[in-house]
Parts: sequence; C-alpha cells; structure tokens
Amino acid sequence: MITDRNQVTEMIIAAKVAKGLKWEEVAAQVGLSKEWVTAACLGQMALDAEQAEIIADIFDLGEDAEKWLQQVPYKGCLPTAVPTDPLIYRLYEVISVYGTTMKALIHEEFGDGIMSAIDFSMDIQREPNEAGDRVNIVMSGKFLPYKSY
Repeated sequence: MITDRNQVTEMIIAAKVAKGLKWEEVAAQVGLSKEWVTAACLGQMALDAEQAEIIADIFDLGEDAEKWLQQVPYKGCLPTAVPTDPLIYRLYEVISVYGTTMKALIHEEFGDGIMSAIDFSMDIQREPNEAGDRVNIVMSGKFLPYKSY
C-alpha cells in the first residue's frame, strides 16, 4: 500500500533506471515538455487522469500509484534549507548572487509584482561551445502585478 507521493516518485526513478529511459522519451509519450513531465514525475506537479494513466503504463505502476499521481503535491520540498547537491546548489548560488539584480531589473521593466511559477514554462538545452558545452536555461513566467485595494 502506498502512503505518500514520495513513494511513487521513488518507484518512477527506479523504473526509469531499470528501463534505461530518458525524460525526453517519457515526455513525448505524454505529449508535454520534458521539463514539466520531469517535474511531475519527480512529485512537483499533479497529473490529470489521462496523463497519470500514461505515466503508470510507462513505469509499470499500479492503480494505487496512478491515483497518487493525480494528487496535488507539496511543492518546493528540498531536504535542506541550503541545498547540498552540487548542481542544485549552483542554481541556488545563481539566485543568491543575481537574485537582487533580477528583482531590480524585473521591477524596473514591469513594476511592483512577481514572476509566476504557476503560469510558467522552462526550456533546458545543451549549448555547444568550443571551451566546453554550456547549459542554457530559459524560464518564462507570467508577470503578476500587486493590486491596490
């Protein structure tokens, strides 16, 4: 019996490794971006019934897991306040160093508000470079201005 969404995430990761799948292949079967489908499989998004059925089929999950895939997850749950995984830490470092710059430039361009992580998209690509390939991350979020009332 499955008692929380994290168990389903672990089942998905184990099946992905055992089957030698790539997230891009999984996403193609779902019909959505590799970034969103990966986030969903890792427990950060809720799938609808059709998407959950596809994921359950890909990873040989049971009906119980399929139901858990449709539950609204607890989002943004890293195990520590400051991430210790080197790649995630470097992204944290980028925000630590450039976060105030991003905030200042966004406010200057758009006014007082935030970039949505709900109405959001992301694209991660390899960028060939003679000095060593680069990681190109493009994030696009709807601007949400603060309201006066």
